[in-house]
Amino acid sequence: MERIAIDINCDVGEGIGNEAKLLPLISSCNIACGGHAGDEATIKEVIQLAKMHQVKIGAHPSYPDKENFGRVVLNISSERLIESIQQQLTVFTKVLDKEDAHLHHIKSHGALYNKIAQDEALAHVFLDAIEPYKTIPLYLPYLSKIHGVAIKRGFSFFLEAFADRNYNDDLNLLPRSSAKALITKPEAVLKHILRMVKESSIQTPSGKRMEIKADTFCIHGDTSSAFEILMYLSTELPKHQVNISK
Repeated sequence: MERIAIDINCDVGEGIGNEAKLLPLISSCNIACGGHAGDEATIKEVIQLAKMHQVKIGAHPSYPDKENFGRVVLNISSERLIESIQQQLTVFTKVLDKEDAHLHHIKSHGALYNKIAQDEALAHVFLDAIEPYKTIPLYLPYLSKIHGVAIKRGFSFFLEAFADRNYNDDLNLLPRSSAKALITKPEAVLKHILRMVKESSIQTPSGKRMEIKADTFCIHGDTSSAFEILMYLSTELPKHQVNISK
């Protein structure tokens, strides 16, 4: 049977302090740029770890909202949002250059990620903000508004799905307020990710089977069982002819 190579990414640099444990087990990472978490010191620390473990480096901009960890939609102007995203990316690329590292991708965070998946106008605003980085691929959810807008505007991207989150029937993530939003048991994450990898589908909590396509799969670094999940996947995925590709 032919083996399948997949990318597993993780949101890091968010103050949890578990990067040294997580990065050896993943193939790409999304580093907080100071909007919802992080600063130059944490960016530098995680970039150095990523280089050490040959992990692809991504920038993880968000709403400028450390108070709510970037998980609340802010009522701010398009101009203010663009300014903030560009400031975050400027800080990030400054550290990246000092560390002689390469920017592999950009992935928005939290409420901004979810909002541009549903709001076409805001998706355009986000792409306006990152226009100077147009040659850098984005991590985007399948069949989202930002997916469609990125295609129209000629941005490159990798499709992303979440290995530790459940989806609604419309392919939007269940809100974190839902008891079924998070998938924290390693065995359940394995089942979820294998269905996406081998069948290009998910099963929603309502029991509906939905098509989904992904090039990269996310495990949230702030999930309490993130390390246990990744250790389990590193052992169990190869038994199903799936490898995590460095």
